[in-house]
Amino acid sequence: MTNTTQPSPSRPGILVGLKAEAKLIRHVFPHAAIAASGATRTGAQREAARLASCGADCLLSFGLAAGLDPALPPGTLILPERVMAWGASYACDPTLRHILGAAQPGVLGNALLHSDTVVLDAAEKAHLFATSQCAALDMESGFLARAAEEAGLPFAVLRVVCDPASRSLPPVAGTVLSPDGGLNIKALLGSLLRHPGQISGLIGLGKDAGRARTAMLTLLEQQRTRPAFARFAG
Repeated sequence: MTNTTQPSPSRPGILVGLKAEAKLIRHVFPHAAIAASGATRTGAQREAARLASCGADCLLSFGLAAGLDPALPPGTLILPERVMAWGASYACDPTLRHILGAAQPGVLGNALLHSDTVVLDAAEKAHLFATSQCAALDMESGFLARAAEEAGLPFAVLRVVCDPASRSLPPVAGTVLSPDGGLNIKALLGSLLRHPGQISGLIGLGKDAGRARTAMLTLLEQQRTRPAFARFAG
């Protein structure tokens, strides 16, 4: 009898937005191909396509997300069943979702929305939630989902809410990232000198980002004790 069982994925290609996210996930997936989009549409599209063609046997979108559901506080973990992008729905692989911790308490499976642009305004988040009912939003997962579909690869998304739906972020938050996902210090200081009222908003964002990363690390450390995750992470 022919054995048609497919081997479990073991060579993930991982797309993140920022260098800090890449550094965090590298500790968990030391042998994975990891790429940062720089939180730009062009970067996300380019790096998703590159990961799909680099020999990975599955793709993963990882990092922070903007909250759309007003009920979700910073630190809420989302392993969505679907990614919504450009009017299409992309189903995440159930096996990958299980390996990454979808069954853990407090981990949501609600759909995630892709955006080609940075969304900073609370009113815009409310509109997107009303029209999509998605839990959160990011700028990488749509491109990763489309690249996975085109390459015939399974994919999954692990995101954590950073800025909640009710909070508008200062304009500087959308303009200070360098193309490789690092921080453009010159642009940051220049914007704060011109508009110092943004400082309190940045402090709040930093605190929320800390909560989000702690929640993500806690989940990953829990999963590392499980054989399926240990095999997947290498």
